[in-house]
Amino acid sequence: MLARDKLYVSPSYTPMYPLFVERGSGAVIQDVDGNLFLDFTAGIAVTNTGHCHPEVVAAIQDQAAKLLHMSGTDFYYRPQIDLAEKLAKIAPGPSPKKVFFANSGAESLEGALKLARFHTERNRVVAFFGAFHGRTYGAMSLSGSKLVHRRGFSPLVPDIHHVNFPRAVGTEDRGEKLVAEIEDTIFKRTCPPEEVAAIFVEPIQGEGGYHPIAQGCLPALRALCDKYGILLVVDEVQSGMGRTGKMFAVEHYGVEPDIICSAKGIASGMPLGAIIAKANVMDWPPGSHASTFGGNPVSCRAALASIDLLEREYMANATARGEQLRAGLRELAKKHSGLTGVRGLGLMTAADLPSGATREKVIQTAFQRGLLLLGCGDTALRFCPPLCISASQVDTALGILDGVLGAVEPAKAPAAPATGGTLPVV
Repeated sequence: MLARDKLYVSPSYTPMYPLFVERGSGAVIQDVDGNLFLDFTAGIAVTNTGHCHPEVVAAIQDQAAKLLHMSGTDFYYRPQIDLAEKLAKIAPGPSPKKVFFANSGAESLEGALKLARFHTERNRVVAFFGAFHGRTYGAMSLSGSKLVHRRGFSPLVPDIHHVNFPRAVGTEDRGEKLVAEIEDTIFKRTCPPEEVAAIFVEPIQGEGGYHPIAQGCLPALRALCDKYGILLVVDEVQSGMGRTGKMFAVEHYGVEPDIICSAKGIASGMPLGAIIAKANVMDWPPGSHASTFGGNPVSCRAALASIDLLEREYMANATARGEQLRAGLRELAKKHSGLTGVRGLGLMTAADLPSGATREKVIQTAFQRGLLLLGCGDTALRFCPPLCISASQVDTALGILDGVLGAVEPAKAPAAPATGGTLPVV
């Protein structure tokens, strides 16, 4: 299978280890050889309700037998309208909302960039170093995470200015410092504020290292945007859909954005993205932006089923299991000096290791022991399991990680015993 992949699949893909997936259920993956893995990746924070949740599968099967495609760009069908209404109602803030459907996070960011420029009739944009918004041209130009995303692809979209992202450090309020940095380093020197269409920000940087934004910064950005007539665009592609214990991470900060970009967990495995904007902001005319497959009826039904599950039980579970996970990681940090910087909200959690090489060893060893992990930032391990993860599965993951850290960098505790069992259903 590796040989076939090398022959036919783009070399731009980045598999971390040779996991060939056969099926999944809940938070467990089975490979083609029958091995079982506890999944703390959720397909890169996508399968928020778990792999193949019966209610999501049932919605997909029911819709697939009725209508696979008709294109919501040119025709009407109920699932798209139902989902648009649902997203408009659950989006934070009192303002009426409207929704545009795309296929991915990058497409949502591309559309938001177009909408912001159209609505404001301005061309400049502010974004943050460490941000990752996608790999298409507009999204790539907004990103400031890794050189590999940009090297060889110039020229990029012009008039996008970057500033340092204010990572949360304790409970320090850094709102005034952030505003001062933007006004002093950009608005007074290179970027007239009256020409700025939008500020794009992740409430928790994803690819950049799972760093929550510092306290006070989102309210300060909201006030700064209001001062200059700038739109506040929040990238919730990875942090949204219940992952932090609330439907959108921005709700933790009490701010209403002008535009929210969503994708990943919105349909728990089906391709779908959404731009959720204040109704008075989404004022572009017919034909100015569209998508053949965005708002696909099958994906919309999957999203409706997923959101229902999140509201009923999984957002609360994300909060409880996230607290359990971070508490367990802090205990491991007492035993393994190389594990530091435990942080996050809900089941969007990370911890740092001494180096990228050490992280690679930890990820590979964890894979060999049945735990699927990913990295983010320069040296961080990210923990983004399905939101249906159980308390015992969190304990199992912590036990495996304890043994992995002991093997990679010997600690006082012995390695956790090997785990096994049968693939459970949700």
